[in-house]
Amino acid sequence: MTTNETMQQEEDFELSELDDAELVEQMHEDLYDGLKEEIVEGTSILLERKWSADKVLNEALVEGMRIVGVDFRDGILFVPEVLLAANAMKGGMEILRPLLSESGIKPIGKMVIGTVKGDIHDIGKNLVGMMLEGAGFEIFDIGINNSVEDYFEALEKHQPDILGMSALLTTTMPYMKVVVDEMVKQGIRDDYIVLVGGAPLNEEFGRAVGADAYCRDAAQAADVAPQMVRARRRGVAVNA
Repeated sequence: MTTNETMQQEEDFELSELDDAELVEQMHEDLYDGLKEEIVEGTSILLERKWSADKVLNEALVEGMRIVGVDFRDGILFVPEVLLAANAMKGGMEILRPLLSESGIKPIGKMVIGTVKGDIHDIGKNLVGMMLEGAGFEIFDIGINNSVEDYFEALEKHQPDILGMSALLTTTMPYMKVVVDEMVKQGIRDDYIVLVGGAPLNEEFGRAVGADAYCRDAAQAADVAPQMVRARRRGVAVNA
């Protein structure tokens, strides 16, 4: 038996010996450290202890990613570390997603997200998608280099609450306004919350292109998106 296998067996044994509160706290730490196998194990243990899928999601995974998001926002964690945490959470979500679907629990909302035409950068976009999935959203990631037609096709197909657009190049940023202007022209702008983000953007640019909000990073997006969806459903103006 290899050293890694021995260590994994010890870790599995230790997780199973923890009580519920200790296990949830350990899962928060494991998410923070990006330990996917441990998150999968912890998720399975809680389900075996008759925790509901939504309780595992909210108390173990979402709360753990909230902690990650706060430290990312405050500059304590950086993109590579947050990507590892998000990947670890993905392991738990793969177990929970079918159970949540079977139980009829609806997501907080749905989001179509993609990088704009001419831009092939996707790390920030991917991180936003992972964080929002962790916050309870159903995410439809349409990838990079998306034209107006690509966005509109995805909107019609998935009927999301939110359209998210990302750009990393100053030369591709203006395409966001092209998309929003066409939404206005087609009479569908008010049907969706529009969020924009990317390193060269700022709040002023977000307002200029007609977005409902600019999100400086994935942590902010995970805070803003649920608030906006809930506000919209209450009939409250969503502009940040």
